[in-house]
Amino acid sequence: MSEKPLIGLIGVGMMGTMFAERLLAAGFDVLGYDIVPEKNERLRALGGRAAASGAEVARRCETIIVMVFSTEQVEDVVANDILQAVGPGSNKIVLCASTVDPDRIAALGARATEHGLRFLETPVSGTSQQCREGLGVGLIGGDPALMNEVRPVLAALYPRMYHIGGYGDGSRAKLAINLILGINRTALAEGLVFAERVGLDPATFLEVAKASAAYSRVMDGKGPKMVRGDFSPEGHMLISLKDATLMCEQSRKRGQALPLLETYRDVLKACIDNGQGQLDNSSVILEIR
Repeated sequence: MSEKPLIGLIGVGMMGTMFAERLLAAGFDVLGYDIVPEKNERLRALGGRAAASGAEVARRCETIIVMVFSTEQVEDVVANDILQAVGPGSNKIVLCASTVDPDRIAALGARATEHGLRFLETPVSGTSQQCREGLGVGLIGGDPALMNEVRPVLAALYPRMYHIGGYGDGSRAKLAINLILGINRTALAEGLVFAERVGLDPATFLEVAKASAAYSRVMDGKGPKMVRGDFSPEGHMLISLKDATLMCEQSRKRGQALPLLETYRDVLKACIDNGQGQLDNSSVILEIR
């Protein structure tokens, strides 16, 4: 029997776990690493393998997915886990799925290419649960020929994907999408609270709103969580604030005022101050209340 293709995964958090599930279901083998030991144990329980370090993942795998929290962490993983482990000219493929600063990921992609890595930016639009159900959309930045070469891996993660442009453009598209999404989510929370305050049953009102011209897919995913008060995480509040901060930085660089984004970010900050950082971002309704 032929051996299953081995895919590396550095970062086994909420989205990384979903990636592992989808890759395993598609017939790949997964070798992953996270700095949190419990997450490595969770990967083993899913049927994947856990490495002792990110460097081990880089040495043993030809295709490596990076799914860590911040721009700084991505830069550290590429420089210290991957490049130091494999050296220049390795021809390894690195798929960066983290949501990061677009300008810095563009510079990192160029540096990685100079050092002999084949780099592709691959963030996803969708919550971990939506992606688990095959509803995630891949936003690809980099060489389209490399995208086609790794299409079987990408297709396991994202049944739908779009080549956006060069390095940084995937993250630019992701931030613009998340700007719309975050404001929609906050508007839904505000509408539900308003409906409650004027005496309507929120669950009934949500069904009516979904049938109205105000409908958005946010109502399907986040509306029931808001109504039930179920804030088990599918997208952490801390991650939403990180993304909103990146959006604000990009808008300032370009001299564009984004007043709704500024308000949205302030609401997220208040949520974090009230201890909601590890809750689902649907918990924004608590701050609106």
